[in-house]
Amino acid sequence: MAKKDKPKHISVVTKKSLDFFEKYINNASPTGFEWEGQKLWLDYIKPFIDEHYVDNYGTAVGVINPKADYKVVIEAHADEISWYVNYITKDGLIYVIRNGGSDHQIAPSKRVNIHTEKGIVKAVFGWPAIHTRSGEKEEAPTLKNIFLDCGCTSKEEVEALGIHVGCVITYEDEFMVLNDRYYVGRALDNRAGGFMIAEVARLLKENKIKLPFGLYIVNSVQEEIGLRGAEMIAHRIKPNVAIVTDVTHDTQTPMINKITQGDLACGKGPVVSYAPAVQTNLNKLLIKAAEDNHIPFQRQASSRSTGTDTDAFAYSNDGVVSALISLPLRYMHTTVEMVHKEDVDNVIRLIYEALLDIKAGQDFRAIK
Repeated sequence: MAKKDKPKHISVVTKKSLDFFEKYINNASPTGFEWEGQKLWLDYIKPFIDEHYVDNYGTAVGVINPKADYKVVIEAHADEISWYVNYITKDGLIYVIRNGGSDHQIAPSKRVNIHTEKGIVKAVFGWPAIHTRSGEKEEAPTLKNIFLDCGCTSKEEVEALGIHVGCVITYEDEFMVLNDRYYVGRALDNRAGGFMIAEVARLLKENKIKLPFGLYIVNSVQEEIGLRGAEMIAHRIKPNVAIVTDVTHDTQTPMINKITQGDLACGKGPVVSYAPAVQTNLNKLLIKAAEDNHIPFQRQASSRSTGTDTDAFAYSNDGVVSALISLPLRYMHTTVEMVHKEDVDNVIRLIYEALLDIKAGQDFRAIK
């Protein structure tokens, strides 16, 4: 499509929903401790669904038309990367281990919240001043040398604050809008996904859409440590179809190799993936929905696996027809993750339009 023929962007995010998005992003939801975020999410979607439930580990599910035999899932994951307290020195400094794919290189000088039964304890990742570092080769941040300082001078003082081995740690960076173009914050991977599927539920309700199947809006836990929440809930729901949304890498910034990572950009639309777990005919339905509704989209090849909850759904039960819609994102697993506002709108629109094209009892097999 020529640039002059580019259709006008359709915004679907409202002021009220954006207020929820900001609150949802700012709330901590580390892997294994997603409860508070799930409460926020459920409170937001309850007006748009018929019923809901939460499984033993915290995956939250909103259901529209729950008595239908044919079941379609739209899914995102709720958890964010974090750290665990692993060792407290006699001098009151704290060493950590990962909870998910936390990046040790961005940790120095970051402010954090240590979650204890007594409440939040503030701390910082300390790092020696540049004046004190010498030698031809500077020591880089690693898991062996990054540490937290919570202002204590002894292990006993740290423990008196309620901090113990196993306490979870999150960054305190908050949501913002950059240049009226990007949403920025920590944990856009993948609470942006949870927001987008909630918005799909809102649009279905506001437009009085009567779906011919049961729609399960799923916000899964524990994706960051192996797709575990999706694995559990897929066996409970036993869906016929699953459309998963997660983030993928914008590859336009420095130090990213397009030859290996692909050529994807924020602002150019949702990304459809090609991978063994992505069912071909469902993927074709997504692409047709995008083309029919003038929704810009990009393509990504994901090789053996997508690395997302798509894989968990696809290979569950007897095999679930599954596909992936990704949101391009810059600076993944940092505290300044960035997504384009128009991409968020267009992922919501694409999921919404795809649902309108799915028929109850639809058989996606190429050979029958």
